[in-house]
Amino acid sequence: MGFADDLFDLTDRVVLVTGGSKGLGREMALAAARCGADVVIASRKSEACQAVAKEIESATGRRAMPYGVHVGRWDELPGLVDAVYDRFGRLDALVNNAGLSPVYDTPASVSEKLFDAVIGVNLKGPFRLAILAGERMAAAGGGVIVNVSSSGSLRPGPAILPYAAAKAGLNALTEGLAHTFGPSVRVNTLMAGPFATAAHDWDPEQLAAGVRHHALQRIGRPEEVVGAALYLISDASAYASASTVRIDGGMR
Repeated sequence: MGFADDLFDLTDRVVLVTGGSKGLGREMALAAARCGADVVIASRKSEACQAVAKEIESATGRRAMPYGVHVGRWDELPGLVDAVYDRFGRLDALVNNAGLSPVYDTPASVSEKLFDAVIGVNLKGPFRLAILAGERMAAAGGGVIVNVSSSGSLRPGPAILPYAAAKAGLNALTEGLAHTFGPSVRVNTLMAGPFATAAHDWDPEQLAAGVRHHALQRIGRPEEVVGAALYLISDASAYASASTVRIDGGMR
């Protein structure tokens, strides 16, 4: 292998991606497998996980394990981590990618149920999974946790207040976890800007107005998250922990 290939080599490592059945999660799981990793695809819809797992195995020859789980449900998460260790005997990287940003009419219309659901998926679940996985990674001598945050945590608008608050909490959690599990486990934030995924039905006029303030003046393509994700998952980022990598087209 060449120098760059060796730096990003994930051969025989195990990477768990939540929200891995579509959008950015699917791209990250596929990229990890292409670099040699076995991957775990976790999301609420088991059938979607199975479809993506088959796709990844066919395209890469690596093992891909589907697992249906609701990240916002505290008691479901130990089963996920146990299943990974039962199947592979190890976990090298956890990517907390699953997210929830429901549309609401006005901030005053946000219900307690909606607020709790957003906090559950975007903050409570990543905390729970990071603790469960981080303890076992540290006991085994090392690992990586990547928390996928949002540029909304830095630029919170009226339409995303619960989501932005949850992601801001996730940013803080990254730094705390890095010191909790360091030096053997590294924890970093991948802060994503707007990407063209099925999870977002962007209003064309609002999008055109918004991207004028970006250095690249366009929305991101899902596959453009891969470089940053592989950097954080692999040994290429060996001296990075409690760090934030922004992938937002130069938002300001």
